Amino acid sequence: PPASSMQETPTRRPTHRGRFTIAAKHHITIAEIYESELVDIEKAIAHYEQAADYYKGEESNSSANKCLLKVGHYSAQLEQYQKAIEIYEQVAMSTMDNPLLKYNAKEYFFKASLCHFIVDELNAKLAIEKYEEMFPAFSDSRELKLLKKLLEAHEEQNSEAFTEAVKEFDSVSRLDQWLTTMLLRIKKTIQGDAGDLK
Repeated sequence: PPASSMQETPTRRPTHRGRFTIAAKHHITIAEIYESELVDIEKAIAHYEQAADYYKGEESNSSANKCLLKVGHYSAQLEQYQKAIEIYEQVAMSTMDNPLLKYNAKEYFFKASLCHFIVDELNAKLAIEKYEEMFPAFSDSRELKLLKKLLEAHEEQNSEAFTEAVKEFDSVSRLDQWLTTMLLRIKKTIQGDAGDLK
């Protein structure tokens, strides 16, 4: 094989500590170029995944999680929901026991729930129950209250109630572009919906 491909996977001996971090940073740089300048999201995902693997090799879990969250974010945008769900669950579980990071776990469970919801309403219900058991703090979150209202509106095929619940949530914590996109995708599955959040 060409020399370049032989250098991509350094063997894991103590003398190589730190090399994984250097490799990970190179992959992040490449991923960011694909993300911003070349707009090739598939390639950006591949490089963020590679970077996450290298960080795991150094046991730099928080750096690995940052890369994985990018993978989850873009996978969901590309409608690769199962992949996004697995990543959000994995990162949520690795952060929920950390006193400094556990606040973020509810956000990742929320995002996983939305991905479930786009695929299948029943799956979303089951996932939400599982997340509440795993992470009791999720039960008291505004995110969970929103999910329950959305599930109810969806069951009733009531797009007005769906929009109202989203607006109420947005008035306290602004929805970013990703959340808005996912919520619109869910709303479009309501019969006769116009496909906006107004």
